[in-house]
Amino acid sequence: MTKAIMLFSGGLDSTLAIKMMQEMGIELFALTFASPFCRCAGTGCGKKAAQLAREFKVPYQVVPLLDEYVEMIKKPKYGYGSGMNPCIDCRIMMFKKAAEKMKELEADFIVTGEVLGQRPMSQNMQAIRTIDRESGLKGYVLRPLSAQHFPPTLPEETGMIDRKALLDIRGRSRKKQIKLITEKYNFDDYACPAGGCLLTDKEFSQRLRDLKEADMLNLRNARLLMFGRFFPLTKNYKLIVGRNEKENNVLKSLSAAGDYIFEPQDGKGPTAIGVGVAREEELEESRRIVKRYCKYGPAIKSMRIE
Repeated sequence: MTKAIMLFSGGLDSTLAIKMMQEMGIELFALTFASPFCRCAGTGCGKKAAQLAREFKVPYQVVPLLDEYVEMIKKPKYGYGSGMNPCIDCRIMMFKKAAEKMKELEADFIVTGEVLGQRPMSQNMQAIRTIDRESGLKGYVLRPLSAQHFPPTLPEETGMIDRKALLDIRGRSRKKQIKLITEKYNFDDYACPAGGCLLTDKEFSQRLRDLKEADMLNLRNARLLMFGRFFPLTKNYKLIVGRNEKENNVLKSLSAAGDYIFEPQDGKGPTAIGVGVAREEELEESRRIVKRYCKYGPAIKSMRIE
Protein backbone atom coordinates (compact mmCIF):
# COMPACT_ATOMS: atom_id res chain seq x y z
CA MET A 1 0.00 0.00 0.00
CA THR A 2 1.23 3.51 -0.81
CA LYS A 3 2.27 5.37 2.35
CA ALA A 4 2.89 9.08 2.90
CA ILE A 5 3.94 11.41 5.71
CA MET A 6 1.36 14.17 6.22
CA LEU A 7 2.39 17.55 7.62
CA PHE A 8 -0.75 18.25 9.62
CA SER A 9 -1.73 21.40 11.53
CA GLY A 10 -5.41 20.57 11.94
CA GLY A 11 -6.32 23.67 9.93
CA LEU A 12 -8.50 23.90 6.85
CA ASP A 13 -5.88 23.24 4.18
CA SER A 14 -4.14 20.27 5.78
CA THR A 15 -7.50 18.75 6.76
CA LEU A 16 -8.68 18.97 3.16
CA ALA A 17 -5.38 17.42 2.01
CA ILE A 18 -5.89 14.48 4.40
CA LYS A 19 -9.40 13.95 3.09
CA MET A 20 -8.13 13.92 -0.50
CA MET A 21 -5.35 11.44 0.28
CA GLN A 22 -7.64 9.09 2.16
CA GLU A 23 -10.09 9.21 -0.72
CA MET A 24 -7.22 8.02 -2.96
CA GLY A 25 -6.46 5.15 -0.58
CA ILE A 26 -3.13 6.52 0.67
CA GLU A 27 -1.97 5.29 4.08
CA LEU A 28 -0.95 8.33 6.14
CA PHE A 29 1.20 9.13 9.15
CA ALA A 30 0.59 12.66 10.46
CA LEU A 31 3.22 14.97 11.93
CA THR A 32 2.49 18.23 13.74
CA PHE A 33 5.45 20.50 14.44
CA ALA A 34 5.42 22.53 17.64
CA SER A 35 7.82 25.45 17.88
CA PRO A 36 8.17 27.53 21.06
CA PHE A 37 6.56 30.43 19.19
CA CYS A 38 3.39 28.77 17.94
CA ARG A 39 0.35 30.33 19.61
CA CYS A 40 -1.67 27.15 19.12
CA ALA A 41 0.74 24.29 19.85
CA GLY A 42 -0.99 22.93 22.95
CA THR A 43 -4.44 24.35 22.29
CA GLY A 44 -6.32 25.56 19.25
CA CYS A 45 -4.82 24.08 16.05
CA GLY A 46 -2.38 21.85 17.90
CA LYS A 47 -5.10 20.30 20.03
CA LYS A 48 -7.41 20.06 17.04
CA ALA A 49 -4.76 18.24 14.99
CA ALA A 50 -4.56 15.46 17.59
CA GLN A 51 -8.35 15.24 17.77
CA LEU A 52 -8.77 15.06 14.00
CA ALA A 53 -5.97 12.52 13.58
CA ARG A 54 -7.83 10.22 15.99
CA GLU A 55 -11.10 10.85 14.19
CA PHE A 56 -9.55 10.11 10.78
CA LYS A 57 -7.75 7.05 12.23
CA VAL A 58 -4.37 8.41 11.17
CA PRO A 59 -1.30 7.64 13.34
CA TYR A 60 -0.07 10.93 14.75
CA GLN A 61 3.06 12.42 16.32
CA VAL A 62 3.98 15.87 17.64
CA VAL A 63 7.54 16.88 16.78
CA PRO A 64 8.88 19.60 19.12
CA LEU A 65 11.29 22.15 17.66
CA LEU A 66 13.15 23.60 20.62
CA ASP A 67 16.82 24.59 21.08
CA GLU A 68 17.76 23.88 17.48
CA TYR A 69 14.90 26.10 16.37
CA VAL A 70 16.09 29.01 18.53
CA GLU A 71 19.62 28.56 17.18
CA MET A 72 18.26 28.73 13.64
CA ILE A 73 16.42 31.97 14.44
CA LYS A 74 19.68 33.66 15.38
CA LYS A 75 20.98 33.48 11.82
CA PRO A 76 18.56 32.06 9.26
CA LYS A 77 20.12 31.36 5.89
CA TYR A 78 17.15 32.84 4.03
CA GLY A 79 16.46 35.76 6.33
CA TYR A 80 13.36 37.04 8.08
CA GLY A 81 9.89 38.10 7.05
CA SER A 82 8.12 41.12 8.48
CA GLY A 83 9.24 40.31 12.01
CA MET A 84 11.69 37.72 13.31
CA ASN A 85 9.98 34.98 11.31
CA PRO A 86 12.48 32.84 9.33
CA CYS A 87 9.69 31.17 7.35
CA ILE A 88 11.81 29.50 4.66
CA ASP A 89 14.39 28.13 7.12
CA CYS A 90 11.51 27.04 9.37
CA ARG A 91 9.93 25.01 6.57
CA ILE A 92 13.26 23.49 5.63
CA MET A 93 13.75 22.31 9.21
CA MET A 94 10.26 20.79 9.28
CA PHE A 95 10.73 19.08 5.94
CA LYS A 96 14.04 17.59 7.03
CA LYS A 97 12.32 16.12 10.10
CA ALA A 98 9.55 14.79 7.86
CA ALA A 99 12.18 13.25 5.56
CA GLU A 100 13.67 11.40 8.55
CA LYS A 101 10.23 10.02 9.40
CA MET A 102 9.65 9.06 5.78
CA LYS A 103 12.86 7.04 5.80
CA GLU A 104 12.07 5.48 9.19
CA LEU A 105 8.60 4.33 8.14
CA GLU A 106 9.63 3.53 4.56
CA ALA A 107 6.98 5.92 3.30
CA ASP A 108 6.85 6.92 -0.36
CA PHE A 109 6.44 10.71 -0.20
CA ILE A 110 5.46 13.79 1.85
CA VAL A 111 2.07 15.56 1.70
CA THR A 112 1.35 19.13 2.79
CA GLY A 113 -1.70 21.38 2.66
CA GLU A 114 0.33 24.27 1.27
CA VAL A 115 -1.34 26.53 -1.29
CA LEU A 116 0.74 28.42 -3.81
CA GLY A 117 0.67 32.15 -3.08
CA GLN A 118 -1.13 31.86 0.25
CA ARG A 119 1.78 32.97 2.43
CA PRO A 120 4.04 35.61 0.89
CA MET A 121 7.41 34.42 2.17
CA SER A 122 7.30 30.63 2.16
CA GLN A 123 4.62 29.73 -0.38
CA ASN A 124 5.75 31.50 -3.51
CA MET A 125 7.18 29.39 -6.33
CA GLN A 126 10.84 30.27 -5.71
CA ALA A 127 10.61 29.64 -1.95
CA ILE A 128 8.87 26.29 -2.46
CA ARG A 129 11.57 25.14 -4.88
CA THR A 130 14.25 26.24 -2.40
CA ILE A 131 12.58 24.41 0.48
CA ASP A 132 12.23 21.17 -1.49
CA ARG A 133 15.84 21.35 -2.67
CA GLU A 134 17.39 22.29 0.69
CA SER A 135 15.46 19.61 2.55
CA GLY A 136 16.55 16.93 0.07
CA LEU A 137 12.93 16.27 -0.90
CA LYS A 138 12.82 17.55 -4.47
CA GLY A 139 10.17 15.54 -6.27
CA TYR A 140 8.88 13.91 -3.08
CA VAL A 141 6.59 16.68 -1.76
CA LEU A 142 3.00 16.49 -2.97
CA ARG A 143 0.87 19.62 -2.53
CA PRO A 144 -2.54 18.28 -3.60
CA LEU A 145 -4.36 21.61 -3.29
CA SER A 146 -2.03 23.36 -5.75
CA ALA A 147 -0.45 20.42 -7.60
CA GLN A 148 -1.61 21.52 -11.05
CA HIS A 149 0.64 24.59 -10.78
CA PHE A 150 3.75 22.42 -10.24
CA PRO A 151 5.58 19.87 -12.37
CA PRO A 152 4.50 16.28 -11.61
CA THR A 153 6.08 14.83 -8.48
CA LEU A 154 7.61 11.36 -8.33
CA PRO A 155 4.46 9.79 -6.82
CA GLU A 156 2.48 11.20 -9.76
CA GLU A 157 5.03 10.07 -12.34
CA THR A 158 5.13 6.55 -10.93
CA GLY A 159 1.35 6.20 -10.81
CA MET A 160 0.94 6.21 -7.03
CA ILE A 161 -1.16 9.38 -7.35
CA ASP A 162 -3.61 10.27 -10.12
CA ARG A 163 -2.63 13.80 -11.15
CA LYS A 164 -6.10 14.42 -12.59
CA ALA A 165 -7.53 14.18 -9.07
CA LEU A 166 -5.31 17.01 -7.79
CA LEU A 167 -6.31 20.67 -7.58
CA ASP A 168 -5.16 24.01 -8.96
CA ILE A 169 -5.91 26.36 -6.02
CA ARG A 170 -3.68 29.37 -5.52
CA GLY A 171 -3.82 32.66 -3.62
CA ARG A 172 -4.96 33.74 -0.18
CA SER A 173 -8.70 33.18 -0.52
CA ARG A 174 -9.95 29.98 1.10
CA LYS A 175 -13.39 29.96 -0.53
CA LYS A 176 -12.58 26.96 -2.75
CA GLN A 177 -11.21 24.95 0.16
CA ILE A 178 -14.25 25.70 2.32
CA LYS A 179 -16.65 24.80 -0.47
CA LEU A 180 -14.85 21.51 -1.15
CA ILE A 181 -14.53 20.33 2.42
CA THR A 182 -18.08 21.24 3.39
CA GLU A 183 -19.89 20.15 0.22
CA LYS A 184 -17.82 17.25 -1.12
CA TYR A 185 -16.61 15.82 2.19
CA ASN A 186 -19.47 17.10 4.38
CA PHE A 187 -16.99 18.21 7.02
CA ASP A 188 -16.54 21.54 8.78
CA ASP A 189 -14.89 20.68 12.12
CA TYR A 190 -11.43 21.97 11.24
CA ALA A 191 -9.38 24.49 13.20
CA CYS A 192 -8.92 28.17 12.35
CA PRO A 193 -7.89 28.63 8.67
CA ALA A 194 -4.56 30.19 9.66
CA GLY A 195 -2.55 29.55 12.79
CA GLY A 196 -0.50 32.12 14.63
CA CYS A 197 3.26 32.52 14.96
CA LEU A 198 4.58 34.94 17.55
CA LEU A 199 7.57 35.62 15.33
CA THR A 200 5.36 37.67 13.01
CA ASP A 201 4.20 39.88 15.90
CA LYS A 202 6.02 43.22 15.80
CA GLU A 203 6.18 43.75 19.55
CA PHE A 204 7.36 40.23 20.31
CA SER A 205 9.86 40.36 17.45
CA GLN A 206 11.37 43.52 18.91
CA ARG A 207 11.78 41.79 22.27
CA LEU A 208 13.43 38.82 20.59
CA ARG A 209 15.67 41.09 18.51
CA ASP A 210 16.77 42.83 21.70
CA LEU A 211 17.85 39.49 23.19
CA LYS A 212 19.62 38.50 20.01
CA GLU A 213 21.60 41.74 19.85
CA ALA A 214 22.62 41.24 23.50
CA ASP A 215 23.71 37.65 22.79
CA MET A 216 21.12 36.51 25.35
CA LEU A 217 18.82 34.57 23.02
CA ASN A 218 18.23 31.01 24.12
CA LEU A 219 15.16 28.83 24.57
CA ARG A 220 14.54 29.74 28.22
CA ASN A 221 14.91 33.48 27.66
CA ALA A 222 12.71 33.33 24.58
CA ARG A 223 9.99 31.68 26.67
CA LEU A 224 10.27 34.41 29.29
CA LEU A 225 9.39 36.97 26.63
CA MET A 226 5.98 35.39 26.13
CA PHE A 227 4.81 36.54 29.54
CA GLY A 228 4.54 39.85 31.31
CA ARG A 229 5.88 43.32 30.60
CA PHE A 230 9.37 43.56 29.13
CA PHE A 231 11.91 46.19 30.23
CA PRO A 232 15.34 46.16 28.50
CA LEU A 233 17.04 48.22 31.19
CA THR A 234 20.51 47.81 29.68
CA LYS A 235 21.97 45.81 26.84
CA ASN A 236 22.95 43.03 29.24
CA TYR A 237 20.07 43.15 31.74
CA LYS A 238 16.33 42.65 31.11
CA LEU A 239 13.39 42.75 33.49
CA ILE A 240 10.12 40.85 32.92
CA VAL A 241 7.18 41.79 35.16
CA GLY A 242 4.15 39.51 35.54
CA ARG A 243 0.71 40.97 34.83
CA ASN A 244 -1.41 38.51 36.82
CA GLU A 245 -1.13 35.52 39.13
CA LYS A 246 -0.82 33.05 36.27
CA GLU A 247 2.10 34.96 34.71
CA ASN A 248 3.72 35.37 38.14
CA ASN A 249 3.69 31.59 38.57
CA VAL A 250 5.03 30.98 35.08
CA LEU A 251 7.89 33.43 35.58
CA LYS A 252 8.83 31.73 38.84
CA SER A 253 8.79 28.33 37.17
CA LEU A 254 11.10 29.61 34.41
CA SER A 255 13.57 31.28 36.76
CA ALA A 256 17.08 29.85 36.95
CA ALA A 257 20.39 30.29 38.74
CA GLY A 258 21.78 33.79 38.20
CA ASP A 259 18.34 35.42 37.84
CA TYR A 260 16.96 38.06 40.20
CA ILE A 261 13.45 37.72 41.62
CA PHE A 262 11.48 40.78 42.76
CA GLU A 263 8.23 40.61 44.74
CA PRO A 264 6.23 42.89 47.09
CA GLN A 265 6.85 42.19 50.78
CA ASP A 266 3.14 41.61 51.41
CA GLY A 267 2.86 39.21 48.47
CA LYS A 268 0.13 41.29 46.81
CA GLY A 269 1.33 42.29 43.39
CA PRO A 270 3.55 41.26 40.50
CA THR A 271 6.49 38.92 40.42
CA ALA A 272 9.38 40.05 38.24
CA ILE A 273 12.44 38.25 36.91
CA GLY A 274 15.69 40.07 36.19
CA VAL A 275 17.93 38.31 33.66
CA GLY A 276 21.53 39.09 32.88
CA VAL A 277 24.23 41.21 34.49
CA ALA A 278 22.93 43.95 36.78
CA ARG A 279 24.59 46.66 38.85
CA GLU A 280 22.94 48.10 41.96
CA GLU A 281 21.45 50.89 39.80
CA GLU A 282 19.57 48.36 37.65
CA LEU A 283 18.42 46.42 40.69
CA GLU A 284 17.05 49.57 42.29
CA GLU A 285 15.33 50.55 39.04
CA SER A 286 13.82 47.05 38.93
CA ARG A 287 12.38 47.50 42.43
CA ARG A 288 10.89 50.85 41.44
CA ILE A 289 9.28 49.33 38.34
CA VAL A 290 7.74 46.45 40.30
CA LYS A 291 6.49 48.87 42.97
CA ARG A 292 4.81 50.93 40.26
CA TYR A 293 2.51 48.00 39.49
CA CYS A 294 1.58 47.36 43.14
CA LYS A 295 -1.72 48.84 44.28
CA TYR A 296 -0.60 50.12 47.68
CA GLY A 297 3.09 50.74 47.04
CA PRO A 298 4.59 48.14 49.43
CA ALA A 299 8.32 47.58 49.89
CA ILE A 300 9.83 45.29 47.25
CA LYS A 301 12.03 42.39 48.24
CA SER A 302 14.60 40.97 45.89
CA MET A 303 16.98 38.04 45.81
CA ARG A 304 19.45 36.47 43.41
CA ILE A 305 18.94 32.77 42.70
CA GLU A 306 22.10 30.80 43.39
